[in-house]
Amino acid sequence: MTNNSNETKRIAKNTGLLYFRMLVSMLVSLYTSRIVLRVLGVEDYGIYNAVGGVVSMMAFLNGALNTATQRFMSYEMGKNNQDGLNKVFSMSFWAFLIIAIVGLVLAETAGLWFVTNKMVIPEPRMTAALWVYQFSIISFIINLITVPYNATIIAHERMSIYAYLSIGDVILKLLLVFLLSTINADKLWLYALMMMVVQVLVSTAYRIICRRLFVECKVTFLWDMNLFKGLFSFSGWMLAGTITNLFSTQGINILINIFFGPIMNAARGVAMQVYSAVNVFSVNFMTAVRPPIMKSYAQGNHDYMYKLTFSASRLGFYILLALEVPLIIYTEDVLYLWLGQVPDHSVALCRLALFDLLITSAYNPIAYINQAGGDIKWYQLMISSSFALIFLLTWVAYKFGMPVETCFVVAIVIDLLGLFARLWIMRAQMQFPVHSYLKSVMLPIVKVFALSYICALVYQHFVEPQGILILLISLAFCVVIVLLVVWLIGLSRTERRLALDYAGKILKN
Repeated sequence: MTNNSNETKRIAKNTGLLYFRMLVSMLVSLYTSRIVLRVLGVEDYGIYNAVGGVVSMMAFLNGALNTATQRFMSYEMGKNNQDGLNKVFSMSFWAFLIIAIVGLVLAETAGLWFVTNKMVIPEPRMTAALWVYQFSIISFIINLITVPYNATIIAHERMSIYAYLSIGDVILKLLLVFLLSTINADKLWLYALMMMVVQVLVSTAYRIICRRLFVECKVTFLWDMNLFKGLFSFSGWMLAGTITNLFSTQGINILINIFFGPIMNAARGVAMQVYSAVNVFSVNFMTAVRPPIMKSYAQGNHDYMYKLTFSASRLGFYILLALEVPLIIYTEDVLYLWLGQVPDHSVALCRLALFDLLITSAYNPIAYINQAGGDIKWYQLMISSSFALIFLLTWVAYKFGMPVETCFVVAIVIDLLGLFARLWIMRAQMQFPVHSYLKSVMLPIVKVFALSYICALVYQHFVEPQGILILLISLAFCVVIVLLVVWLIGLSRTERRLALDYAGKILKN
């Protein structure tokens, strides 16, 4: 019981550190983007993003590979198997090095041909653009072979290291951008060089810290074909979901462009920016929860694993709900305050996108149990099928003249059905307690959502946001409404006690 309590406190601490990292990184990054745009100018800034984007298209590899490495390392930690941990780290390093070499060959052949022959770049800027491309390739390779170190830190739940290095990364970039404005040279390729240097420095810091703190972070030459197959089988199924997700995101953008034109692309772009900004809060919480779930599975402590998964599902939902209810209620006012001029259909698209995010957030932790078990084939096939189905049904709907908002309506329906498909697969594969999940997770979050939303609507009916100050007060009041409802009917007695203890320690410190 004491170990479980300590684990819960560690999750809370790690979540706080990740939110601190996110807040600082977001503020510094927003300011840095503004300075970079001023220093480079619109044309060079566009070239940098377009050319660098060719390389960053391969960055989807990082997510799947990082998840695979974390899974195998967390599993070995849960079994307290140091030899297995050393083997996983070294095999991951060599596997990523092979992928990096393959990526380098592709980037210097097909990628280079695409940049020089298909991209629209002014002739006087082609040389600088090619330098940007080469520096971006180096940054990508360095980032890829740093994945095992990053995964080790997360698997050990040392989020303070992860947070401080991330903050150092964005601050260093800001300082170099100020330095860039004082140097008399071609600022486009120089900026790309500076970003590469930052990547080298941060990656070096990851290596040095990991080698000093974690004994397994010493690369040895070994080759375990079974482990290699396990890593790539796991990564391959994760990649299947990642790649098909491109259809439900970038594919939908293309469909909207074909059927409605670029103005509707702008409206969906606004909705996806709001979606991404809110989703960051859930991602940070889930990053802190994933390692202990996987370790509990490896230890055979399934009771605690399910308890943690159910709590994470509810708390992750409540975190998003506290942000989304005020945004859904006051979408038009918030968008007008943010953008000044709001594209048509943006309000409806934002509301639907946020509602879809609420649905998917509730069952994210279930995936961690599936990943801990290692047999992810059918689970990932179901996810891949869902993404593909969203794209195909949206295409058919647009063919029949349905409005642009249909893309999110289709996604909401598919994601709701996907919840029950996930539960069916998990029960068949791992004897997942579906009844307990519906009772402990789905019933409370439905009640909290309904009551919070109704109370917020009643408040909006009586208080119209006249001016920025009243709008900000109304948004804050809606957050308070949600938190009050969560506290009264959304949390168990144990969770309320832990929350009070954690808040007391924060105030004391």
